[in-house]
Amino acid sequence: MTDVSALLARAESIAARLEKLLPADPAPTDWKASIAYRWRKHNGRGVIHPVGQVHRIQLKDLRGIDEQKALVEQNTRQFVEGYPANNVLLTGARGTGKSSLIKALLTKYASRGLRLIEVEKQDLIDLPEIVELICNRPERFVLYCDDLSFEADEPGYKALKVILDGSVAAASENCLIYATSNRRHLMPEFMQENLEYKHLGEEIHPGETSEEKVSLSERFGLWVSFYPFDQDEYLKIVAVWLAHFKVAATATPEIQRAALQWSLQRGSRSGRVAWQFARDWAGRTRLARKK
Repeated sequence: MTDVSALLARAESIAARLEKLLPADPAPTDWKASIAYRWRKHNGRGVIHPVGQVHRIQLKDLRGIDEQKALVEQNTRQFVEGYPANNVLLTGARGTGKSSLIKALLTKYASRGLRLIEVEKQDLIDLPEIVELICNRPERFVLYCDDLSFEADEPGYKALKVILDGSVAAASENCLIYATSNRRHLMPEFMQENLEYKHLGEEIHPGETSEEKVSLSERFGLWVSFYPFDQDEYLKIVAVWLAHFKVAATATPEIQRAALQWSLQRGSRSGRVAWQFARDWAGRTRLARKK
């Protein structure tokens, strides 16, 4: 009996030591800490982590994308109100407001229960786990994947396809996926794939490789395309951001020349470039006043 007691005591001692070596269970998510969250891995375990400083953008500050705003806001409003809504794929030129639009909608509808969880591409295989963690929450969640694109055979590609439409389990009613990408079909397209196209009478049918690539983007119910801005629209956006930074004069010839030179140096007329120019101009003019 003494030997058994000694063995039990020793086993408890070993168990206690092993327990200290094991990673502690992650703390439960504080759903009151923020309106935006990130999915992060710690010691192999996923955690929905609140974002301390949320990038708040107002819808009215986004110019030149009125049609896109209307489409995505309508879908988001349906979702927030508990009505059927679609997963959204926003594609097009870089810096034209795709991710800014999603952030602006979060700012507008956060008071009505909208929340955002950012998921990196490499973590898309965890989407079923994320959905399971939030499915019983009262909030409405947008699972946000920014700058999404895939190479062949990446595990996240098939995981995203399954969660969008294809799993035996029903998708949670309180979450949607909003993704942005520079690629319409989310995967690279190669010249050789054109050789797979077949002629059936007067019709042209794509090959299996092309069909596979299109199949992912088709699972998003709403496609919204963004386009580069012309010069006049770019200058209007510059003026909006200069006003945002409290620059008194926003459309003088000097400012417009400088803004166009700035865009030429970057090879792009986009909302992002306009915002970067406005930040630089506002900072330089304020610093000059102090001298």
